Amino acid sequence: MLQIDQRDSGVVVLRLAHGKVNALDVELLEAIIVAFGEVADAPAVVLTGEGSSFCAGVDLRRIAGASDASEIAEFLDALSRALLTVFTHPRPVVAAVNGHAIAGGCVLAAAADVRLMSGGSMGLTELKVGVAFPTAALEIARHAAGAKAQSLILTGALITPEEAVEVGLIDRVVSSGDLMGTAMAKAQALARIPVASFEITKRQLHAPAMAAIAREYEIYDAIVAHTWTSDSGRVAISGFLANLNRSRS
Repeated sequence: MLQIDQRDSGVVVLRLAHGKVNALDVELLEAIIVAFGEVADAPAVVLTGEGSSFCAGVDLRRIAGASDASEIAEFLDALSRALLTVFTHPRPVVAAVNGHAIAGGCVLAAAADVRLMSGGSMGLTELKVGVAFPTAALEIARHAAGAKAQSLILTGALITPEEAVEVGLIDRVVSSGDLMGTAMAKAQALARIPVASFEITKRQLHAPAMAAIAREYEIYDAIVAHTWTSDSGRVAISGFLANLNRSRS
C-alpha cells in the first residue's frame, strides 16, 4: 500500500502502491499519516507513486458505495489530516510525480515543498464530480498555485506537466528516466539546510494557508461534507462514475 525505502543518504522514499492508480481511501490516507510520523527524523522525504499514476484522486467508487454518511465523513477527516501531515512535515518533502495527479492526488503533490513531474495530467477536478473542496485541500492548492488556483478549481481543467509549471503546481518537468535521480538530488540539497532554519522558514511560508484553514474550517467544512454525504451528492458522484465508464467503453 505504501512502500518505505531509506536510501544511503538518509533520504526516505515513500512510494504509493495501492491498486492501479493509487486512489485515496481511508486505509491509504491513514498509511500516509503513519509513514510520515515514522520518518519524522529523516533528513528529507521523496513522495512518489508506483505505476503510471502518482495518484488519480479519491476512490470515488468507495464513496459511492459507502453504507452511510458517517463512513464518508471518516474519509473526509482522514483526507484533510493526511494532506496536512504532508504540508506541515517539518523536513523537506519532494514530490516525484510519475504520472497522473488528479483531484486529491493533485493536492497531495501540491502539499510537497518541491514538485517534479515526468508525465501524465494534473488537475483539481472536484467540482466536475459535483462535490466541494475540504478547506485544507483548497488552501493547499491555493498556496501552490496562487492566483491561478481559482481558475483551476472552478473549471476542473486537466493540464499537462508543462502547463502545471506555468501555474505553479509543478516546479520542473523531468524525463521519466531522470525523475527519481533528480528528486533525490533535490531532497539531498534541501536536507543540507540547517534543520531549525528550514523548519521555521517553512512555517513562515505556510502561515497564511494555515491561518486560513484554522479560520475557515469551522465555517465551511460541515457544509463541504454535506455535498459529499447528501443524497444529491451521492447521486452526483454516481453519475460522474457512470459518465467516466461510458467514456472509456
